[in-house]
Amino acid sequence: MIQIFKFIRILPAAFIILIAAVFGAAQQPNKHNTRPEVPVVSSTVQPKEHVKDSTRYSYEFTQPEFFIRHILIEHDSTGQGQIQFVQRTEEMKVEEPLQLSLEALSRISSLWRQLNFLDSNEDYQADRKYPHLGTMRLKMEKDTLQRTAEFNWTNHPQASSLINEYRRVADQAILVFDLSVARQSLPLNTPKLMDQMELLLKRNGLSDPKQLLPLLKELSTDEHIPLMARNHALRLIKKIEK
Repeated sequence: MIQIFKFIRILPAAFIILIAAVFGAAQQPNKHNTRPEVPVVSSTVQPKEHVKDSTRYSYEFTQPEFFIRHILIEHDSTGQGQIQFVQRTEEMKVEEPLQLSLEALSRISSLWRQLNFLDSNEDYQADRKYPHLGTMRLKMEKDTLQRTAEFNWTNHPQASSLINEYRRVADQAILVFDLSVARQSLPLNTPKLMDQMELLLKRNGLSDPKQLLPLLKELSTDEHIPLMARNHALRLIKKIEK
């Protein structure tokens, strides 16, 4: 201890003050910062029309003579649901999960609102009937209310547009299912299915082509399918991304 004091006496006064300050700070008990934390607020706000509620929507199509003789699409207000379909040559019903894209859901939700479906009694059936084209049903449920409208042809602009939107959803979902089956067991069918995808893309027959980009990128590198199908996938990717 004597040696320490002798050493301190020869130090400059300013340095001694610095040592004392550091030593004193070390002896102070730890103090917590009492400033309240600022809560983190997400900047992502879900659009009002996509907030989940009790509303359920469905579209159904039936025509026993068509290759796809029955289609049923059901979804909630966020676009999550399922699609069921049955081919004419098979009795087995296919069920697949379904998620509408934000763009498709916005269009579909807007058309339901324009129809004011639950509060309307409007008959969408045109005066002239075309039973050979199949029967279509639109259904909406919310809490204890529900309504179903059935017709085989309509001249109502919003009802017709809504039917076309669901047709695009069905065509895209069935195409994705057929491609998954082809990749697993019928790879030689993939070129024909890629041709079908391009045809639907050209005539605006897909619900949201951007949803197909992950699948197309997988197909472009899948060596189990023919090279022409892989190259076709690359061309479609470029068309969709433009």
